[in-house]
Amino acid sequence: MNYNKIRKKTKPVVIGGNGIRRCVIGGTSAVSVQTMLNTSPSGFERCLEQAKLLQDAGADIIRLTVPSKEDASVIYRLHSSGITVPLVADIHFDYKIAIEAISAGADKIRINPGNIGEDDRVKAVAKSCLAHSVPIRIGVNSGSLEADILKKYGTPTSEALYESAMYHISLLQKYDFDDIVISVKSSDVRTMIGAYRILSANVKYPLHLGVTEAGSKERGTIKNAVGIGSLLCDGIGDTIRVSLTAHPEEEITAGRKLLDILGISDTGIEVISCPTCGRTKVDLIALVKEFETKASDIKVDKKIKVAIMGCAVNGPGEAREADFGVACGDGCGLIFSAGKILKKVNEDEIIDNLIEMCKDTAAV
Repeated sequence: MNYNKIRKKTKPVVIGGNGIRRCVIGGTSAVSVQTMLNTSPSGFERCLEQAKLLQDAGADIIRLTVPSKEDASVIYRLHSSGITVPLVADIHFDYKIAIEAISAGADKIRINPGNIGEDDRVKAVAKSCLAHSVPIRIGVNSGSLEADILKKYGTPTSEALYESAMYHISLLQKYDFDDIVISVKSSDVRTMIGAYRILSANVKYPLHLGVTEAGSKERGTIKNAVGIGSLLCDGIGDTIRVSLTAHPEEEITAGRKLLDILGISDTGIEVISCPTCGRTKVDLIALVKEFETKASDIKVDKKIKVAIMGCAVNGPGEAREADFGVACGDGCGLIFSAGKILKKVNEDEIIDNLIEMCKDTAAV
């Protein structure tokens, strides 16, 4: 799917540059995948170790909490230690911490202007961001709604989240600040979808999609797939975070897979496999798992579709759109490409053959 054919038009916001990877959020740029360090900024070595892991895993953007002015230095130290992925400083309440983080080299800050106090404080943050070309993400969620908005709606509805976002936008616009990314997250998937749809219909700022407090890896992945996936199918969304109660690298993996499944990503290895039935004469579940494990180490800059089918019925015919694949028989498999059978191999040779074909295709 060419995502830009259905995509809602949004303002491009640039983060990074000057030795840091340049990432554009919005416009016609690729949908970026981000996550957040779960390490304390006071423990630099652990932060660096995790940031390197996430960078290698394919994170486009990494966010980290900055709870004090002293902690802001971790941003400079991470970039100085080889972290080239843009870093987003997560700030709550204290505008001085935001300014310190910007000075330390934050590529973007996440803050709610209405939570940092009087107008002069909002102005100070906006002025600092403008001086350093640092965008701001306004991060609204169900737990951050203003008291008057919550009283008006009675509960964190989609409309309430939208109204809160517009309030925070107005505070920045007052000082001619327009480099804005917005999120309106909720732990309720329907509420989250509704809020983003309203927001998308009324603003041109790029949108950061996510279901907040989504839960464990299994449940959270499903919730995010429904919420983020539904919006992306509507052409809504410019950057995503699959929030999980899991290791951050698993958020990157889930995000990449989500974009891959929707056909939005134009790189990576996509596996097509059947659900198995009584015709299946091999351990197809184990074969698919083995293939995905071994293929995860293959770096590709194009889209490769691989079909792993349990029998001839679901073989070359139904998997004709795959670049290549296998139709399994009784302890064996027919390797095919573009619907044409190439050779017959034993069951224990299937995965090695497919991996070699992936490597050959990736090298072309």
